[in-house]
Amino acid sequence: MSWASKRRATYLGGVISFFFIIIGFPLAYWYFSIPATCGDGIQNQGETAIDRGGSCPLLDERALQPHATLWTRSFRVRDGSYNAAAYIQNPNREAGVRAAYYRFGLYDTQNIIVAERYGSTFIMPGSITPIFEGDIDTGNRIVAHVYFEFTETLVWERMKNMALPVAVNNKELLNADTVPRLKATALNSAVSDVVSPSFVAVVFDPAGNAFAASATRLDRLPAGGSSPIVFTWPDPFPVQVGRIDILPLVSPTSAK
Repeated sequence: MSWASKRRATYLGGVISFFFIIIGFPLAYWYFSIPATCGDGIQNQGETAIDRGGSCPLLDERALQPHATLWTRSFRVRDGSYNAAAYIQNPNREAGVRAAYYRFGLYDTQNIIVAERYGSTFIMPGSITPIFEGDIDTGNRIVAHVYFEFTETLVWERMKNMALPVAVNNKELLNADTVPRLKATALNSAVSDVVSPSFVAVVFDPAGNAFAASATRLDRLPAGGSSPIVFTWPDPFPVQVGRIDILPLVSPTSAK
């Protein structure tokens, strides 16, 4: 190597060393000295994805047990009016969804869309979340089947199921062959009030097929207290009743 080449190499090495000191050291200091957080854009502190999993409130769906839609049904209320319901099973006891956006699509025998309904709800941890939409106008067209889907990506968070202290008993079905009326009692075993709980009632035939559904809501269920809940339908039930589910819906909260 000539003297000139050595001089150029020395000069180039000096420039590189200068920028390494000016830029590299501050970056290294920032990387190693600033505490890791769940918003630093780096997969660290045991996270299974960037800023998800580990100790972060947001969770990596790939590390969770998969949720499932157990069934979806539509129910004729009267001519031109239908209810629709779906059961969403979430086996993850400490993971839920704060806002789940969905669509019900109702179709006739020719697979032509009759009506659709969009909505949003939450998914409770470690339980079945019933999703209900009532009084869907079909314009006097007959619904043959219904399709349910989530319309946006679900964002899973570390959450607590606030519906666990809520129980339903004393179920009593009256006038099933005229104007059905279902009565029950909702109880709250928690030490604090449950605010705005909803309840979805689903009626099954002896073979386990759902054929009717309804929903109701309370403003508040007092701590250690109870409240009556009632569900009604305008027309007689078309088949014999085999089983009745009444599932509570309470918005989950972030787990601490």
